[in-house]
Amino acid sequence: MRIAVVSDVHANLPALEAVIEAVGRVDAWWHCGDVVDYGPHPDEVVARLRDLGAQGVLGNHDAAALGSSIIEWFNPFAQTACLWTRDRISAETRAWLAELPQTATIEGWALVHGSFRDPLEEYVTRGSQAAASMAVSGARLALHGHTHVPRAWRKAGDDARDLPLTAGRSLTLGDDTWFLNPGSVGQPRDRDPRAAALVLDTDAGVATLLRVPYDIGTTQVDIRRAGLPAILADRLEAGL
Repeated sequence: MRIAVVSDVHANLPALEAVIEAVGRVDAWWHCGDVVDYGPHPDEVVARLRDLGAQGVLGNHDAAALGSSIIEWFNPFAQTACLWTRDRISAETRAWLAELPQTATIEGWALVHGSFRDPLEEYVTRGSQAAASMAVSGARLALHGHTHVPRAWRKAGDDARDLPLTAGRSLTLGDDTWFLNPGSVGQPRDRDPRAAALVLDTDAGVATLLRVPYDIGTTQVDIRRAGLPAILADRLEAGL
């Protein structure tokens, strides 16, 4: 199977559309949460993913948009965007988000937004965190998001090794235990403003990272027109 994996779309429709075009034909679409918030197109992004038949998990910003008190931990800009999203989303979008589980297993792959120790809040940025999350999941192959930075963690004893996950370079999975992060579609934070996505070839056991340029200006204009904080528009072109 050829599977597209996305995460942290954050209501950025131009970025998602660019990724869809770049990926081309696949057998399935999976997502690792944070479909909405920050960006100006929550309903449109959810409708697009729904049309693709995307399967995935709930992110912390998705939960906040549904009314979770997790919003109290957000910075002021994120709180403002989340409150705007709560008021903006349709009943159909709300229902789709509400059906998302915090963890899922699809075709032998375990999916989560943050970590399997703390699905909505923990950021996996160190090998010890990755290894601990792998142990909790019990899966050999797993996917997460939340950090907005592409990473490939390979289990090594009681720890995990961080291996390069760069655009256009294929990673052979073999029989090792992996915890992969596809990065962010709608708000990358690795100083590369291009949208990120992962393509899995499950038959060959290969994962390939894509970085896709998109019309950042359109999203920036829509953010400002919506009255969302200007910093959410400005940061897109810096990949922060």
